Amino acid sequence: MTDSADSPSFRLAYVPGVTPAKWVRIWAERLPDTPLGLLQVTPAEASDVLREGAADAALVRLPVDRTVFSAIPLYTETTVVVVPRDHVITAAEEVTVADLADEVVLHPLDDVLGWEQPPGEAAFERPATTEDAIELVAANIGVLVVPQSLARLHHRKDLTYRTVVDAPRSDIALAWPEEATTELVEDFIGIVRGRTVNSTRGRAQQAPAAERKGERERRKPQAGGGAGKNTAGGARGRGPGAKGGGAKGGAAKGGGGRRGTGGGKPRRRS
Repeated sequence: MTDSADSPSFRLAYVPGVTPAKWVRIWAERLPDTPLGLLQVTPAEASDVLREGAADAALVRLPVDRTVFSAIPLYTETTVVVVPRDHVITAAEEVTVADLADEVVLHPLDDVLGWEQPPGEAAFERPATTEDAIELVAANIGVLVVPQSLARLHHRKDLTYRTVVDAPRSDIALAWPEEATTELVEDFIGIVRGRTVNSTRGRAQQAPAAERKGERERRKPQAGGGAGKNTAGGARGRGPGAKGGGAKGGAAKGGGGRRGTGGGKPRRRS
């Protein structure tokens, strides 16, 4: 049996609405010998999955416990209200929280927006999941405010959505246990941050890169010294009575053009 240390893999968890496909594709191109496994989890499960070591890192919704996890914010989602296609809200391109005051606003138990006080009128009962809430919207029971990615995830032909400009928004981040910042985690950090292929190999390759940069810096004075020899002639050529000198050859210029006047002086002395 092959030892796991000889066949490393990277396990990435992600919450609904997040689409890691682009980063997974880049990983496969850059680290073809290191499989990347995906694990979809609910927002409530993400922290436990990381603590238990079932995943090396996770694409999560903030906040996370910063005493345990490191996290890199990636982007902030637009918040939308999901409504039936014939709802009066669809007359506008954008709405505000105040526009929802007279609506029954569904507040599922897995809500990720963290409302201090949800807008509108409360439903008789909170749906267990966002998916359940979508079904209730389709049945004209109420409307639902969610991150745009969740509205797209649960898309239905009979529903649509509009941006809620002043609602709380959801931040997506890459998180991992602070004490388990492995080289593969560093590799994935480089990918989500858009580093080039030469700088995504984590800390193990950052030091050689720094050394190469230092070597280039050390070479600069040598190159400059070579250039100095060329300019030195120009400096001497610019001395008193020698304006025609320089890197391009003062003699050539002295024989004609504006600097030919320097060649006229000997004829006056003869």
